[in-house]
Amino acid sequence: MKNEQDHFEILRKIQKKPTSSQRELAKELGFSLGKLNYCLRELKNKGLVKLRNFSKKENRINYLRYVITPKGISVRTKLTIDFMKRKMKEYDELKKELD
Repeated sequence: MKNEQDHFEILRKIQKKPTSSQRELAKELGFSLGKLNYCLRELKNKGLVKLRNFSKKENRINYLRYVITPKGISVRTKLTIDFMKRKMKEYDELKKELD
């Protein structure tokens, strides 16, 4: 389950800021660079993200960019729904405890 949460967070961050570097993503997620690298490799092997090489126009430096695939968007949506269901269940349980 923890792995799914990590993958969900990574997919969410990539969708929000697709031009982020691995270092930026790792820092924002609170992951080590090694952990992020491992998770990105898993997501790539599952076909949820693609790695693309782009070049910046202003100084012609190449950089890598992760792109979420249609399959990745589908999985991210499923993970979002699962997350919301878990949170609603937790809320209901807490509400019962208070009553």
